[in-house]
Amino acid sequence: MPLRILGLNHNTASVEIREQVVFSGKEIGRALTRVRDIDGVDEAVLLSTCNRTEFYVMSDDGGQRRLKDWLHDERNLDPSFANSIFSIKHDDAIRHIFRVACGLDSMVLGEPQILGQLKDAYREAQQSGTVGKQLSRLFQHTFSVAKKVRTDTKIGSSPVSVAYAAVSLAQQFFADFSRQTALLVGAGVTVELLARHLESNNIGRLFVANRDVERARNLAGRFGGFALPLSELEGTLPEADILISSTASPETVVTLAHIKSALKARRRRPIFAVDIAVPRDIEAAVGQLDDVYLYTIDDLDRVILEGQNNREAAAVDANRILDEEIDRYLTIERAKEVAPLITTLRDQADSMREQVLAQARRRLGQGADSNEVLEYATSALMKKLLHNPSVRIREASEAADEETIKAARGLFGIDD
Repeated sequence: MPLRILGLNHNTASVEIREQVVFSGKEIGRALTRVRDIDGVDEAVLLSTCNRTEFYVMSDDGGQRRLKDWLHDERNLDPSFANSIFSIKHDDAIRHIFRVACGLDSMVLGEPQILGQLKDAYREAQQSGTVGKQLSRLFQHTFSVAKKVRTDTKIGSSPVSVAYAAVSLAQQFFADFSRQTALLVGAGVTVELLARHLESNNIGRLFVANRDVERARNLAGRFGGFALPLSELEGTLPEADILISSTASPETVVTLAHIKSALKARRRRPIFAVDIAVPRDIEAAVGQLDDVYLYTIDDLDRVILEGQNNREAAAVDANRILDEEIDRYLTIERAKEVAPLITTLRDQADSMREQVLAQARRRLGQGADSNEVLEYATSALMKKLLHNPSVRIREASEAADEETIKAARGLFGIDD
């Protein structure tokens, strides 16, 4: 079965749509099992991040249609979602997964986190038993391509990331971070990057809030900040000039009521807020308040584009490498497809050889002249080997099948 990719990402869907199809935690394993059980789907890997939810499957046409129907039913999607979901197959699908792994399809050109997320998705599929030989070969080659692109180009050389973009945007509101207080919600890789960027820009005070307060404490301690559990978030919000949230929570973390209460305590001093999470951490209605400047991950596009100009030239080199690697992968896969045919062909020829050899030995045992036996053996072997091709060519000629005749000329190296 061919490779097919079905899903949506930041190129096809807004954050409001993407957040409705995010799979996280134990949902991923359950979803993979359900997808693998769909008639027409043999293998499956699910990549679900804040910017994309994509299914990589070995599937026929019917399996792809049923997968799309399953996704609509699983997430109770409105029919209009069909406009946001894309599906690609064959060579286009291979190019897409290579581009994803190299960061060429990311909102932040060349960002390295996506490769780790793709490796995690592959491991999750292995543990769920939904990966077979074809996807295993594809993903191993994909990881090799990503490493080559990182090594041979400067695609990841410039300091551009969602965290970098969020802090850069905050600098447009606050000229001097040393007089500001930042509250980060979450304790993952993105929050760590945020803390690092804020510290390098001399943030006045830094708070880190997380459900697991020990993780918050470890992270905050590295950057001279203060840790708190999510249960104390509401009481700390009035201190925050800068609020940036990036958790994996399926539910809202910062509500409209939280922010209204904070603004009242701040005597309407404004809050700059960025919601990097998908699904969103900060209630969307917060953006309607007069003294709050709320941005989502999609709003960071402009800032990111300004910072990634240095990566554009590297992307040209990266795409050249991708062209070469796609050809190499397809060559390998096509060779594997015909390998059983070649084996069968050789087995048939060897069987004919054994038959003729046995007859030749019998003749020699009966005292026949050796030259006569050689003539017999070579003639008999030639007739056996050419019988079926000769019959097929004759049938093609009678049917005026020029395509088969042309293929036979090419196969046997016969010039016009």
